[in-house]
Amino acid sequence: AESGPIHLDHELSKGNDSALSSGGSGAGAGKPLFNSMFTLALLVGMSVPESTHGTTVANLGFSEVLFPKPVYPGDTLRAETTILDRRESKSRPTQGIVTLQHSAYNQRGECVCRATRQALMKKRS
Repeated sequence: AESGPIHLDHELSKGNDSALSSGGSGAGAGKPLFNSMFTLALLVGMSVPESTHGTTVANLGFSEVLFPKPVYPGDTLRAETTILDRRESKSRPTQGIVTLQHSAYNQRGECVCRATRQALMKKRS
């Protein structure tokens, strides 16, 4: 992922009213933005202990990734996961395909990232 001036340069960011924050003058306006790919990786990583730890065989991909609000240094994030769908694997009888929706929220309860992910999972014995 790129780490350009918008992610690193505090001086450049001082003049940035963060049009990305849906109207500017957000809580982080004038600060560098967190790289969105880091935010996505953090979201999925935070979700693992409570949703897929020890049961994931393989990540199959993402069908949708959204960043509705920016993330700034100092923000506190929490993650939620919802299972949207599940089905048996046609070729692997002990596994299934699960569609999960991961969402990250900042300290103000604003959604900053939402990702829909498909994973090959172990089935219960």
